Amino acid sequence: MENKDVISTLNNLIETCKDGQNGFQTAAEGVERSDLKSLFYELGQQRSQFAGELQTLVRELGGDPENTGSTSAALHRGWINIKSLVTGKDETAILNEAERGEDVAKAAFEKATKEQLPSNVASVVQQQSTQVKAAHDRVRDLRDAMSNAASS
Repeated sequence: MENKDVISTLNNLIETCKDGQNGFQTAAEGVERSDLKSLFYELGQQRSQFAGELQTLVRELGGDPENTGSTSAALHRGWINIKSLVTGKDETAILNEAERGEDVAKAAFEKATKEQLPSNVASVVQQQSTQVKAAHDRVRDLRDAMSNAASS
C-alpha cells in the first residue's frame, strides 16, 4: 500500500474518531443519569486520544493529519441534539443515536484492519478497533437494558 493511501486511511479514521468525540460530548450533555454522562465523557476522551495517536502516525508518514470530523457526522451530532431537545432528553433515544454512531466507527475500523498497512500502523489500528468494538457493545447493551426496563 502506498504512503498516500495509508495516510488517507488514517485520516478517515481520524475523522471517525473526531465525530465520535463530538457525538459523545453532545450525548453526555443530553442525559441526566450520571453513569451515562460519565460513560459518554469517557468514550469521548478515548476518541480524542485515538485521534491524537493516529495524527502522530500520519505525521510520521509525512502527511497532514485531519483535524476535524466529517460533514455527515455534523448532521448526526445535530440529530442527537435535536432528539434530546424534542424528546425531553430521552436517554434511550440518545443511546440509540450513540449506537448508530458507533456502528459507523466499528465499520470504519474493521475496513481499515483489512487493508495492507505497515505493521506499526496496523498494530495501532487493530488495538483501537478492538476498543471501538468494546465501546459499541457497551452502548448497545446499555440501550438494550434501558429498552427492556421500559417495556417491563
